[in-house]
Amino acid sequence: MKKTFVLGTAIVTLTALACAFAVPASAQTTPAKPAAKPSAKPAAKPAAKPAAKPKAEAKSDPTEQAVLLGQFGDWGAYKAAPAGKKVCFALAKPTSATTEPAGRPRDPSYAFISTRPSEKVKNEVSVIVGYTQKLNFDAAASVGTANYVMYTQNDGAWVKNAAEEAQMVDAMRKGGELVVKSESGRGTKTTDIYSLKGMAQALEKIGSDAECK
Repeated sequence: MKKTFVLGTAIVTLTALACAFAVPASAQTTPAKPAAKPSAKPAAKPAAKPAAKPKAEAKSDPTEQAVLLGQFGDWGAYKAAPAGKKVCFALAKPTSATTEPAGRPRDPSYAFISTRPSEKVKNEVSVIVGYTQKLNFDAAASVGTANYVMYTQNDGAWVKNAAEEAQMVDAMRKGGELVVKSESGRGTKTTDIYSLKGMAQALEKIGSDAECK
């Protein structure tokens, strides 16, 4: 399977799991079609005061439409069927998340290890970083002394060298923390630290589910 196709499919899958993570509410609403112009000109009337602009909604939880198979330490094992295609995944939230400069707002971030049986994809590592990343920028991930380059697109990142993915998953099974560093289009640098406690057990649970094979 070509790398481009795999990444494209992964982007669609993560987007579906995250319920289209973060299109602003204002961009989702189609303006109502104005009523037909009356034949008689009404008396001048001040324009109605628009309703207060809604605050941007928090990003949806990617587990919302998924079935929890089990929670193991900091990692949950899930299965879902976005767009009718089965996907099983282990997911965790960062135990520590920092920005530079400090205090810059961002949406929730997550780490995934996904399996898509219909595409023969197993244990694909990816992250959602919670903002649109800098164009043509590679994120960095590390587990102990092992370092991995991550290809980025929008708010997602995937292991750039597919040949390293199995090695990375093995390192994560044995390691204590996953550290992910990236940079937003505004130049905000972030560091997310994920505990790997329970990750191996979550993957074992997924591997034992008949629908995830």
